[in-house]
Amino acid sequence: MDKLSIRGGRPLHGEVRISGAKNAALPQLCAALLTADPVTLENVPRLQDVATMLKLIRNMGASAERNAQGSVRIDSSKLSSPEAPYELVKTMRASVLALGPLLARFGEATVSLPGGCAIGSRPVDQHIKGLQQMGAEILVEHGYMIAKLPKGRERLRGASITTDMVTVTGTENFMMAAALADGETVLENAAQEPEIGDLAEMLIRMGAKIEGHGTSRIRIEGVPRLSGCTHRVVADRIEAGTFLCAVAATGGEALLRHGRADHLEAVIEKLRQAGAEVSAVDEGIRIRADGRLKAQSFRTTEYPGFPTDMQAQFMALNAVAEGASHVTETIFENRFMHVNELVRLGAKIQVDGKVAVVEGVPRLSGATVMATDLRASASLVIAGLVAEGETLVDRIYHLDRGYDQMEGKLRGLGAEIERIGA
Repeated sequence: MDKLSIRGGRPLHGEVRISGAKNAALPQLCAALLTADPVTLENVPRLQDVATMLKLIRNMGASAERNAQGSVRIDSSKLSSPEAPYELVKTMRASVLALGPLLARFGEATVSLPGGCAIGSRPVDQHIKGLQQMGAEILVEHGYMIAKLPKGRERLRGASITTDMVTVTGTENFMMAAALADGETVLENAAQEPEIGDLAEMLIRMGAKIEGHGTSRIRIEGVPRLSGCTHRVVADRIEAGTFLCAVAATGGEALLRHGRADHLEAVIEKLRQAGAEVSAVDEGIRIRADGRLKAQSFRTTEYPGFPTDMQAQFMALNAVAEGASHVTETIFENRFMHVNELVRLGAKIQVDGKVAVVEGVPRLSGATVMATDLRASASLVIAGLVAEGETLVDRIYHLDRGYDQMEGKLRGLGAEIERIGA
């Protein structure tokens, strides 16, 4: 099992290229299943979850080819098996995104209940209820969601869907399914993340009729057929936010090329309040931090609020900032698993239910720590970059699920970091 060795104490300086967003690429790969025409996605990150999704698509009988420039071409004209088996999806929650497109195009789908994350319950019941409102018959048995259209019906039907909670993957699944449905679908309480808007733009390029993406109410008018397209995956706002926190924590200066400041307003505002200089420039985002920052309290919530996917990274920054802060996690119940590992590095953090109280310390000290999930692993890397001595981060396969060549990018900024093979 690979580890990262980090020798901290070096400010990060230079330029880093932000990759395409994992959380945009995965639904867009599934959206390619909505048409028999070839679809080309550009700026697709090289991540384990993406590799798993491509393997899943190939297993269904479609072709999926990646070139050296980061583009992926998908041709699902010969897709023969609309099924996502457990063996392929057990490590990846995004597999549920295949349900809507397969059901919409082929009238049937068999998708394993997904796995892939230890941060808490992310139920698929909202997906099932919404697709049932669109006329699907769905049975859950033996760990699989088995969906089909009623006898005599060739297409899903439009519906008004209001979810019990804001769900990103649910919004994406309904939007993809509705693109080929008969009639109008209205999504109320829809997620507003930039990845939702990016998926909508791709579907519109394919011939879908969608309005309101980026708001809590999305309207989709179904069409009989979608065409192929070429689409560039939006830059990864969570990768950008992670590098912003890393540069700020180490007291450095960097340009995040292709970063989108308009997708990170809540995080950037907290960084500015902490004392960092952050600005949107034509090339991306520029950040500069001198000296020790001031701790900032925050509360995670749905977009455009402070993202839960940035909670652990900002907590690592707070751990070495001046003063005390309160971090309130409202999205996932198990998303403080990184706290014990940060404490091993010398952080002073106490957890009481959904609130972590962080008392900043002047310095951390290197130790061996273990990643427990994707964003927790990123927080441990940031902590290692500011700690004295060597930090070993174990189980970095979590990191590889969501960060494209992270250690190489950090080395390009001057970090002393290397991967150690098992």
